Amino acid sequence: MENYRKYLSISSFEKDWGFHVNTVGSAKVGPNKNYPNNREHPIDHSFTWDKGRILDGYYIVFITKGEGVLESARTKASKIKEGTCFFLFPGIWHRYKPHPHSGWEEYWVGFKGSYPDQLMQKGIFTPENPFIEVGMNEELLYLFHDLIRRVIAAEVGYRQIITGITLQILGLLNAISKYRMQDTDHQSKLISKAKFLLQESIENPINLEEMVKELPMGYSKFRKSFKEMTGISPNQYHLDLRLDKAKELLASTNLTINEIAYKTGFGSIFYFSRLFKKKNGVSPKWFRINGL
Repeated sequence: MENYRKYLSISSFEKDWGFHVNTVGSAKVGPNKNYPNNREHPIDHSFTWDKGRILDGYYIVFITKGEGVLESARTKASKIKEGTCFFLFPGIWHRYKPHPHSGWEEYWVGFKGSYPDQLMQKGIFTPENPFIEVGMNEELLYLFHDLIRRVIAAEVGYRQIITGITLQILGLLNAISKYRMQDTDHQSKLISKAKFLLQESIENPINLEEMVKELPMGYSKFRKSFKEMTGISPNQYHLDLRLDKAKELLASTNLTINEIAYKTGFGSIFYFSRLFKKKNGVSPKWFRINGL
């Protein structure tokens, strides 16, 4: 995970849509670190544990690793664990923080507008029950990655695109909360968590034997089960994720090919170029020039 945050200025054009995103970000907070780091956020988003804060928009926070606590004017202090999303609501006092022993990793998106107001007024999501146990949901993780990618690229029209992605997140959370929580067997959940962890490790080579200790599952059984469920080995799955990420960066950023190789966990540009061409049939340079 890379630390990233962006607070967006909102024009009358965005407001006229009735739904606009005002912030997206991700953060890895280590054990015993001060939280939040108020120097990294505007004054109207800063808070301390003692005072808490009140915001004027809606926020979704997705905890992908670690644990902590959330308390609000509508809920007692409640433990948050990895695989939990929680909502923050406008005008409602709240405070939250990671546990000092574990820290946590978080993604967030903030949004406002008449349309989200309508959804909340109908009780789709409520301040009295702000938690949704999503588990290690790959689709949700992808949507947060896509949000951040779109904001970084800042292509024409991206404000409306990220509004659409945020609506997808809301739809997915609604579906999970109502229909899908208990449908997956234990082994499938472990493989889903493994895929989630692999997706979170795109920028680095990964030690699968160490990763499997987080599941928990024997390494041999894990490899067999993973291939049965996905059709490919864990190593190939992770390599495909890294190469797909490289394609995104080639198409949507001005990073050099060497920088992209580094950001997707390849120590050598030559090794990266060889694997990229093997998978896609063309070199990274050819892919970028021809806009494929």
